[in-house]
Amino acid sequence: MSNIAVLASGTGSNFQALLDADLSPSKIVVLIANNPKAPVMERARRAGIPAVLIDHRAHKTRTEFEDALIAELSVHSVDWVVLAGFMRILTPHFVHAFADRIVNIHPALCPAFPGVDAQRQALEAGVKITGCTVHLVDTGVDTGPILAQVAVPILEKDDEATLKARILAQEHALLPAVVRALGRGLLRTDERGHCWFAPASPAETSDPGADPVLRSPTTL
Repeated sequence: MSNIAVLASGTGSNFQALLDADLSPSKIVVLIANNPKAPVMERARRAGIPAVLIDHRAHKTRTEFEDALIAELSVHSVDWVVLAGFMRILTPHFVHAFADRIVNIHPALCPAFPGVDAQRQALEAGVKITGCTVHLVDTGVDTGPILAQVAVPILEKDDEATLKARILAQEHALLPAVVRALGRGLLRTDERGHCWFAPASPAETSDPGADPVLRSPTTL
């Protein structure tokens, strides 16, 4: 079993998707928000999960803020840290403390369109396909090893709002599938740092009910 911590800053729709999914054998043990007005805090309370506010504005430096995060995560014996709309760039100080154990979801097909406003970037670039990516976090911005991706076509009628909504719907399926696979110990890496999920049994590769991340190494 893996203990999961979720860090979020806003409404928490991806957090809700995790709550609604079967993550066994893993469980969410804490939700940490950096925004005192974040609705995600109430989602956690309703689910009976500890909701902890660590406001970055209450700390003089990034290091002090991240030390507070690290201390709280240690209290809960966290195995994996999931960034679900956490609007703070983590420094190497935090990343190294949880090396290869931090997961982020980004609304683009990495390495394309890193950082904020990824959907707007895709529309402005005129690409025909974008999507979402779950990746491990390294010291760059949306540059870590890719765990899984979903492609989303850009329609002629799309604006930023409609594209965001269609990508978000895919995020809500992809993130729980990846977290579930991580908790089951199915992550594999090679010498190049590339990642994929190995099925627990050969039958899972052909089982239509199996997690989609187990049926394809990187892309749904």
